[in-house]
Amino acid sequence: MIQTTRSIIAALAAFAALLGAPPALAQFEGRSAADVVEVSLLPGWRMQNGNHMAGVRISLAPGWKTYWRAPGEGGVPTIITLTEASGIDGMAIHWPSPNVFYVNGMRSIGYRDEVILPVEFALSQQGEVSIAGEIDLGVCLDVCMPVTLDLVGLLPPVTDRVHEIGLALSDRPLTATEAGAGRATCAVQPIADGLRVTVSVDMPTTGSDETLVLEHRNPGIWVSEATTRREGATIRAVADVIPPGRPGPFPLSRSDLRITVIGSRMAVELDGCTG
Repeated sequence: MIQTTRSIIAALAAFAALLGAPPALAQFEGRSAADVVEVSLLPGWRMQNGNHMAGVRISLAPGWKTYWRAPGEGGVPTIITLTEASGIDGMAIHWPSPNVFYVNGMRSIGYRDEVILPVEFALSQQGEVSIAGEIDLGVCLDVCMPVTLDLVGLLPPVTDRVHEIGLALSDRPLTATEAGAGRATCAVQPIADGLRVTVSVDMPTTGSDETLVLEHRNPGIWVSEATTRREGATIRAVADVIPPGRPGPFPLSRSDLRITVIGSRMAVELDGCTG
């Protein structure tokens, strides 16, 4: 889904507040962000629908990691925002399948060494478009440091696909149909500060160490890490969903939930669930 630039800026503001507005180049054991991470824009190509597909390459020092949109309790989310967006109506990141790893006993979800994030821009004008913005991310070895780096470049009106971005696009999670999964169901139970959601879905195994991640489309609604278990052909998970402001039970549309199952062999993503 293409995000509006307003929603992207709002997400960045929330992220900055969470981290206490960290410096652009943090220090870790005498090393600056420039020593461990490099970010560059791959200009990409103009799509048949008029949008533009670009890519953001994140290159990390050996052994370092960065994070997915839902990073787990041991990480910080990767957020891209535009400070110059003339000719751009919105953007969407097409996230490659992430990995699950553990640091100091805490589960995190993200990428090692290098990742290319395909970014699709909805354009309001044709021709060359210039962009400027920032990427906020966490980079981690044994502990994490938050980093803010500039992101600038041009989106040219060329139609030749970029191989590296194409590979990242092909590495996306499978759909339910592609994976042979059934329809997901979500049982909802009120709790003191929100809702407890139990997810059940028939799905072929995705490999060892299966992890189900539950997200709400509203980034202001907090979702806990899910406790996941497999029972034969069915994978089940339980997570708490807590609204902002005054926590408590609230109306929940199951169509606003996104379910991702990550295993050692593949990841599968499902949009919404039924009662």
